[in-house]
Amino acid sequence: QVQLAESGGGLVQTGGSLRLSCAASGRTFSRYAMAWFRQAPGKEREFVSSISWNAGSTYYADSVKGRFTISRDNANTVYLQMNSLKPEDTGVYYCAASFRNIFGGSYRQSYDYWGQGTQVTVSS
Repeated sequence: QVQLAESGGGLVQTGGSLRLSCAASGRTFSRYAMAWFRQAPGKEREFVSSISWNAGSTYYADSVKGRFTISRDNANTVYLQMNSLKPEDTGVYYCAASFRNIFGGSYRQSYDYWGQGTQVTVSS
């Protein structure tokens, strides 16, 4: 089992920045990819970004390329630096971990564990 705990969400104005963190605990000795998804009210959960088990590969949704940066450290924590935020970035951001696909990607069903989510609100 893996437990994921997100933090760093909040309210920010358009053009501002936030840094999300997700700390993993439990089965962290195994290789796993990590990702961020988000869900806006009334919409389906969508892929934002992922990073491979060794941080060698990263993927981004087209809507966040050039504005968001995903990274991970050796202490089982993944980060999402979000710059130039827009109102359409508003939503609950979820951290996810995949042991089946250690290279990451946008396929939601490949992720085995999910965090509880952290709210990000961007005001116009």
